[in-house]
Amino acid sequence: MTDDPHPLTDAPARKSLGQHFLFDPSILKRAATAAGSPEGRTVIEVGPGPGGLTRAILNENPARLIAVETDPRFSEALLDWPEAKSGQMIVIAKDARKVRWEQVLAEAGAAGPAMIIANLPYNVGTPLLVDWLKAGDWRGEMALMFQREVAERICAKPDTDAYGRLAVLAQAVTRPYISFTLPPGAFRPPPKVDSAVAVFEPLPPEKRFQHIELLEQIAGAAFGQRRKMLRAALKPFAKKRGMKAEEWLAGCGVDPTARAETLTQAEFRTLAESLA
Repeated sequence: MTDDPHPLTDAPARKSLGQHFLFDPSILKRAATAAGSPEGRTVIEVGPGPGGLTRAILNENPARLIAVETDPRFSEALLDWPEAKSGQMIVIAKDARKVRWEQVLAEAGAAGPAMIIANLPYNVGTPLLVDWLKAGDWRGEMALMFQREVAERICAKPDTDAYGRLAVLAQAVTRPYISFTLPPGAFRPPPKVDSAVAVFEPLPPEKRFQHIELLEQIAGAAFGQRRKMLRAALKPFAKKRGMKAEEWLAGCGVDPTARAETLTQAEFRTLAESLA
């Protein structure tokens, strides 16, 4: 194990990649262990950058760390780490949005659900999260760093301003919560907003909602016009399926005059199940 926690501390962050680097060892350890111990587990890290969080994860002795980095400055440097040469760390120089995760895990000989621990680049965090929420049994616990506002939206409850599509999706398959928050000054360069580490604990199989794609479509349509009553917001969605929105909603026991932010997880699930 090398004593150098980050091989390229002077490499400038690239705004086009949404990079903000974190170097404080105590914060990095908290992030690495926020979702539980990585010891003996397969871990995926997206956007390791200069390797601060990478080193913190490796210090916890995972069975395998799969580091996905699109910036060649950092992916090439990580290949020189002893763990990369020994095979404990696999470095994938690729845009994370194009990675076939199940294939990568199979090729790595990964056993059990993989943890995902990442200080996500701001510009790809949400689409990656949505993909991971739709994932199969290969995805285990996640500890992901987002802008604080995004983390709050993910963990929001009904009847709050932050509640929306992300909360409905995240809470359909996981129990998300904010582990801790960070001020801009913790990063280099400092972002303009606070950040937060959100933890996602997978729900037991019997409690996970199976029709996540339908749920995403319904929540997206409902919150796309959140100021409107559901019968109006979901009218185009229902029409495409040859239904009348008001009748469909009422038939599912949902008030057609309600607004999206008042619907519970159970009510969104009922609507999706009716179309499954």
